[in-house]
Amino acid sequence: MIHASSNIDPHGSDTIIRSVPSPVPSSLLAWWFQCGKTEAQQEQQQQDPLGPTGCLEVIYGIALHYLHETLDHIALVLLAYSVLCVVLYRVMFHRATGGSRLGRWLVRRSHLPPCSRALLVTAHPDDEVMFFGPTILELRRRQCRVFVLCLSEGNHDRKGAVRRQELWDACESMGVRPEDITLVNATHLQDDPTAEWRAVTIANQLLRQLESLDAELLITFDKEGISGHPNHSAIYYATASLCLSGMIPNNCKVLTLETVNLCRKYLSIFDLPATLLLSTNWVILSWKARRAVQNAMRLHNSQMVWFRKLYIIFSRYMVINSLREINKSDVEFEILDT
Repeated sequence: MIHASSNIDPHGSDTIIRSVPSPVPSSLLAWWFQCGKTEAQQEQQQQDPLGPTGCLEVIYGIALHYLHETLDHIALVLLAYSVLCVVLYRVMFHRATGGSRLGRWLVRRSHLPPCSRALLVTAHPDDEVMFFGPTILELRRRQCRVFVLCLSEGNHDRKGAVRRQELWDACESMGVRPEDITLVNATHLQDDPTAEWRAVTIANQLLRQLESLDAELLITFDKEGISGHPNHSAIYYATASLCLSGMIPNNCKVLTLETVNLCRKYLSIFDLPATLLLSTNWVILSWKARRAVQNAMRLHNSQMVWFRKLYIIFSRYMVINSLREINKSDVEFEILDT
């Protein structure tokens, strides 16, 4: 910008022409805002820098400065949290020395209640892998015999026969014997989010299986059902009714798979610190075991739509299961709360 000075030059010239560098706007938006002004507006701003327009620019500059600082801090926190998750995960499954002392301590705390026979109750084919895959693999690693009870054949899309075979294939890939899989095909337990599954009907199925199998561990959904599916929640309320009535065998413990919020649900291994801090029973798979669960899920080929392909990549339930043991007092509190 060129300014003319009215001072008399000692050498006789009337004016002195001097160049003053234009201030460079601090951002592209500020530069665009400056260019949009007329010369009259710019002169007015120079004469009255604290006018309405000047105040707005000052506020904008301060807000932009603090926004940049806040984003920098958030980025650093996220980076530190990611590094912490990766380090924890590597420590737990460090192979060079058979696992570090900290890693062995973490794995020791992550064990499920000891048992030789466990019953897993699900609502539809693919639930056993989509949600309970890590638990099944951990139980099989401990030589626990896993029985799977699926209460419907998943015929909502008229693919019941296909999904039945997919259930057997997926369970066998995770070490479950074919004879240990039971699929219920009842008219009053159909795969339908709008259909009401009566708790007494489900409870009768559960009790029959528990008594015939002599299971020491019963595993199913919690009251939120992980995905919010009403068929999942119905299984919890049937299990809760058995707990309240004292009909669960004394030697059988009940574990429910914890529902987490949407953010945690798709963090994969980055949900590790929250799981370690907030859960009492949990299973965390190695990366190799995680691939085994993913491959088992892919055997449910009829369900492999685009969002489930994303699910098996990002979902924590492919690598982490956190479970809670429930008893009569817990059930009473949850039902009253509901």
